[in-house]
Amino acid sequence: MTRVVGFLIESEYDRGKQNVIQAIKGVKDILPDDMPAWQHLEAVARTIFEEYGFSEIRVPVFEYTDLFARSIGVSTDIVEKEMYTFEDRDGRKITLRPEGTAGVVRAFIEHKMYADASLVKLYYLGPMFRHERPQKGRYRQFYQVGVEALGGTHPHVDIDILVMLHRLFAKLGITGLTLQVNSLGDSQCRDAYRDALKAYLKEKLPTLCADCQRRYETNPLRVLDCKVDAAKFSDSPIMLDHLCGPCKDHFAMVEGGLKKLGIPFVVNPRLVRGLDYYTRTTFELVMDHEGAQNTVAAGGRYDGLVKEIGGPAIPGIGFALGVERAISLMDTSRLKPARPALFIAALGDEAVALVMPVIHALRNDGIRVETDYGGASLKSQMKKADKYGAAFTLIVGEQEMQSRTAVLRNMATKEQVAVSLDNAVEELKTRLSGA
Repeated sequence: MTRVVGFLIESEYDRGKQNVIQAIKGVKDILPDDMPAWQHLEAVARTIFEEYGFSEIRVPVFEYTDLFARSIGVSTDIVEKEMYTFEDRDGRKITLRPEGTAGVVRAFIEHKMYADASLVKLYYLGPMFRHERPQKGRYRQFYQVGVEALGGTHPHVDIDILVMLHRLFAKLGITGLTLQVNSLGDSQCRDAYRDALKAYLKEKLPTLCADCQRRYETNPLRVLDCKVDAAKFSDSPIMLDHLCGPCKDHFAMVEGGLKKLGIPFVVNPRLVRGLDYYTRTTFELVMDHEGAQNTVAAGGRYDGLVKEIGGPAIPGIGFALGVERAISLMDTSRLKPARPALFIAALGDEAVALVMPVIHALRNDGIRVETDYGGASLKSQMKKADKYGAAFTLIVGEQEMQSRTAVLRNMATKEQVAVSLDNAVEELKTRLSGA
């Protein structure tokens, strides 16, 4: 007879051995040893974003599917192939967010944030979800840091965003990246370019991949973003040749501003983004090596997105960076998990009871302290102190309790000094300062 054992069914056991439940394919645990790099990147990003006047926003990790279909575009790979979509108990289609902009813009509209300021600047950090083929550096749950500036049309807003992006990566110590910029024009001048591009692609259509043949009809600009046939389009028409006057002036001011501020960049006239909402300035920060997965950060202007998903006609621009990709490019050798200043080796139950007030008093003063609550042998506890990487170990056994004097050992120099147990907290605070 099958019976329930915890959350598992007994029949799932293999000859008395419980099957090991592992993480879902394509997701990754971020372990304590990894966290210093993550925390450093997030701290640097927060500092720089807030220096530029951005405020943090946190939006849900799932939204109604319509939001992403309307914002990202129904013909994009994300909507067609990669979204995690399911029905809730009310029969509404729900999607785990594949990117951050749509949710932030939805919140901006829903809470009428545009009513209080002409330019609203927001940043976010968190997980995104896409059902892609797992590979090194690409996961089905991945993390992004991003910013959105909503309300400003002036090219100086674009410049501000690009300078901030450049400064962020410089502060993280990541080099060997190239900022590529382009203009995708607006709805007025893009129609002429779309016609020219379709005429160019028509002759190549039989040789294109199935996705590009479909995109040819729905969104021909996205053909240029193909990772399979990209090499075939080296002589394609470019959007820069079709820009209307205002779009041409806008892009010229962005280029001029970057040059004046000493921000290195190159114009990539065939740069397009995989999302339908981009207009005018678009950009990517890419690694120098060739390859389909060399983008570290990307973004652009999306002047029609707010209106597209039900808000007023308010322009916007933003970018997002892949946290895993950025961390892989960082020098993390100096970013180590925090170690305790003190390990207290209390030998026996009486010693443990004696030092507990000392432990909590030191922690209340911001000193990191670890101990073995079981009162194990001195040899065992000294091994634990080494494993923790403690700077000092305080040894308290029967003899120390009788003499009311403990032994404080410097784990690096092996030097030992006596510490009064009657005044342990104040004495330890003095001796541990800077540890």
